[in-house]
Amino acid sequence: MAKGLMDFAAEARTKVEEISTDEVVALTRGGNVLLLDVREPGEVREGHLSGAVNVPRGLLEAKADLSYPHREPCLENREQCLVVYCASGVRSLLAAATLQEMGFADVKSMAGGFTAWQTEGKDVTSESW
Repeated sequence: MAKGLMDFAAEARTKVEEISTDEVVALTRGGNVLLLDVREPGEVREGHLSGAVNVPRGLLEAKADLSYPHREPCLENREQCLVVYCASGVRSLLAAATLQEMGFADVKSMAGGFTAWQTEGKDVTSESW
């Protein structure tokens, strides 16, 4: 039987630690965490977490590849703590699982994504990168 999106998400959920928005807030207070927004640019224009870096899910493997000439410099350190988020928490699960396979040691996915963040009334910025 062919797999669907939610099958891939369920598989990723067995490998990736999901954390709540409150846990993301606590981690960012500690300082050494990179927030990675894997939504598309059109989604990001509606707002994002302050300090986040946008690498759309479709570009992730290239942007995180150390041998790719146009890689994202903030993704060079494989030991840093990464919190990945998207709109609902599904793409971020897939992205976090991929990053683990690429050698990142400490990757988490924000459960509920940006939608949960907004619903809970947490701060959102619209400043562009």
